[in-house]
Amino acid sequence: MHRMAKVCHQITGLLTPREVSWRTLRIPMLAKITTTLVNISAGLVVIFLVLAHASGAEPTGISQDGDDFFEKRIRPILADRCYKCHSAQAEKLKGGLRLDTREALLRGGESGPALVPGKVNESLLIRAIRYKDEHLQMPPKEKLADTVVADFEQWIRSGAPDPRSGNVGQPPSKAGVNFVEGRKFWSFQPPKTHSLPPVTRATWPQRRIDWFVLAKLDEGGLSTSHRADSRTLIRRATFDLTGLPPTPEELEAFLHDASANAYEHLIERLLASPRYGERWTRFWLDRARYTDAISDFEGSRAAPWLYRDWVMKAFQQDMPYDEFVKRQLATDLMPETSLEEMPALGFLGLSPTYWKELKLQRSLIQTVVAEEWEERMDAVGRTFLGLTLACARCHDHKFDPISQEDYYALAGVLASTRLTDRPLVPEKEFEPVRRARQEAAGLEEELSKLRQKGGNDKAAEKAADEAKAKIGELENRLRSIKTETPGFDQLLANAVGEAALYVLDDGPTRTKLDYRPGEARDLPVHLRGNPANEGRVIPRGFIEVLSPNSRKQFQKGSGRLELAEAIVNEGGPLSARVIVNRIWEQHFGRGLVDTPSNFGERGSRPTHPELLDDLTARFMQSGWSLKWLHREIMLSAAYQQSSAFLPGNHQADPENRLLWRMNRRRLEVEAWRDAILAAAGNLDSRQGGAPRDLGDASNTRRTIYGMVSRTRLNDMLRLYDFPDPSIHGEQRIATTTPTQQLFVLNSDFIQRQAVELFHRLKRECGTDRHSRVQQAHQWLFGRSATHQEIAWANDFIKPERLGGDGEDHAWQLYLHALFGSNEFMFID
Repeated sequence: MHRMAKVCHQITGLLTPREVSWRTLRIPMLAKITTTLVNISAGLVVIFLVLAHASGAEPTGISQDGDDFFEKRIRPILADRCYKCHSAQAEKLKGGLRLDTREALLRGGESGPALVPGKVNESLLIRAIRYKDEHLQMPPKEKLADTVVADFEQWIRSGAPDPRSGNVGQPPSKAGVNFVEGRKFWSFQPPKTHSLPPVTRATWPQRRIDWFVLAKLDEGGLSTSHRADSRTLIRRATFDLTGLPPTPEELEAFLHDASANAYEHLIERLLASPRYGERWTRFWLDRARYTDAISDFEGSRAAPWLYRDWVMKAFQQDMPYDEFVKRQLATDLMPETSLEEMPALGFLGLSPTYWKELKLQRSLIQTVVAEEWEERMDAVGRTFLGLTLACARCHDHKFDPISQEDYYALAGVLASTRLTDRPLVPEKEFEPVRRARQEAAGLEEELSKLRQKGGNDKAAEKAADEAKAKIGELENRLRSIKTETPGFDQLLANAVGEAALYVLDDGPTRTKLDYRPGEARDLPVHLRGNPANEGRVIPRGFIEVLSPNSRKQFQKGSGRLELAEAIVNEGGPLSARVIVNRIWEQHFGRGLVDTPSNFGERGSRPTHPELLDDLTARFMQSGWSLKWLHREIMLSAAYQQSSAFLPGNHQADPENRLLWRMNRRRLEVEAWRDAILAAAGNLDSRQGGAPRDLGDASNTRRTIYGMVSRTRLNDMLRLYDFPDPSIHGEQRIATTTPTQQLFVLNSDFIQRQAVELFHRLKRECGTDRHSRVQQAHQWLFGRSATHQEIAWANDFIKPERLGGDGEDHAWQLYLHALFGSNEFMFID
């Protein structure tokens, strides 16, 4: 093993010349390269690396917030199905077992501990709810649904996180949520500018941000890092704002610009680049749980990518963030709108929907509908307000000043909103198209049935002949409808409209969904989250803690526009803090609040509260301009610091929470793939339009235009931490796994791009090996190759080392290896 480590160290020198960490080493084509360097088994080296990576892989869990999983999936079931017999509320405690506190759950009852965190099969609770032991089956009257059992198994497997303590299982006090005290919480306070704090080196700050950063460093006795070199800065800034590497021409122009404001000019150029909108659209789509593929059962004929392109245009034009929020929730209700803005409604229009089998009884369908409302509530709350509003569906929020009544006041807005396809032309103009499409759909259904007819006997053959004639007739009619109807193929946007939904009985065991256009409804509280158990009706309105006095009620239609306005007006201090923190996180790799979608009690506190407060106040004063925010952050001395390691600072602040250096970050999968295409010289620069399959080897468009499906995510995206498009993506957590290494090793995409890069080198550099190596380093790393790197390349690119495969093949293997190197995948 020592010999393997030594060999791999030599390979490390070839692939990662800049401060490589062994534990995060990326070595594509390892088997082939190792075979050429030493006479050992390539397979053994791959296994050696896999084992090394396995020990360093990040642990998996049910979510980034296990307590939230418990509150949404576990506690409601315990309260609804178990507390009657196993809590402080029970008239007679059964089996000596209480399930209403964590301590009681771990202690167990007469049969022993109810659960063993992390050990599913050793937990009596799981044994009981699985119903496989005839002597231990709980709840006694009816087995829990398999999905619920799976939730409990997942919860225990992940350590059974449970925030309860003491007698929290007892009924809440009649006083309910204390909104007066709740309004005093830090994130609900109006932001204000602060006086600049005293610092030791008044010459270091370049923006107001820096005074607050330096003051914290002074308090901790830490030093700042020196300014990053120009090559590092342009690479960092270009990836941050455009998601692409700088071209060699852009890099050289910046390096030779001796003007005092060269860096400011760089930032302005990047903010004006059309690539800026593409890069920052993907940032937003994570939060909006965007998908390109709508389930067939939804019956939508719209083009989801219209929402993606609308977001892109909004970012590119620097639409004020408060307007950006309002248009996504209610652009159709805003007086200053147009049909071109309809795709903005895709934030809600592309919400996940669940299959509703209407042959089932009403209570089951009510539950499915309530789950959809909860998902939309969660997306709105986390994305715009950084609050886990969905936790109040079954009871008052256990941590934040959000009542169950608040939840149903907002849920009424969603219950009065229907997902629908909307044309981008006036309704009167689209009506003939609608009728033509309905007729065409009927013809296509009839054709499908006819094409299935056939058989072996004569009667069947005759029927098939008749069907064939009928098919020809229908096909001609279908073709005529499509060609003779003006605008038949015009696009529809995934959107929403005003319509209240009621779930009604349709016979003894059937259900129907009754949408009532133009009508709004207020929802009753669902006691313990059960829609079949109704409490008092709550008027539609905003959450009380963010309303000035009592809960602000909505009067206009569904209340969508009033909700959108409340988010950026009454909720403005909070929603502004949330987006400022999100943008900061994208630039520094970590937010000032490192729970970007939870600014409540269970979220983290800001590392620099005065800085966040000051920056938020100025952001609002600057017209909610995101480009202003980028400038303010990127022109700061804090952002321009080197990522060099300082042992003394690291010992005092190992997580770099005080920002004594820039964090080194791995490129997101989109930027990595796009950079590979850019280096190979075949990146398709066309913007917008329908998505393409990323598995298609001929697809060279930017990754943002790749197909995103909720049911089958592309392997490259899945392996490299792309978020689940079915839920709000709070943040991406970079993982290092063996499967990533195997993907780089065997990827057809990377192999193809290595070949393309080799052909590009041949075209532009001829046969000169030295020129090729230098040019490859310029395209991939934005720098010249060192003498050692040239020596390694010369030693490797020899046809005799590859069993007669030839020098061309050696070049392709070499370039494939460079694509997988740390220096290419990371930005300093």
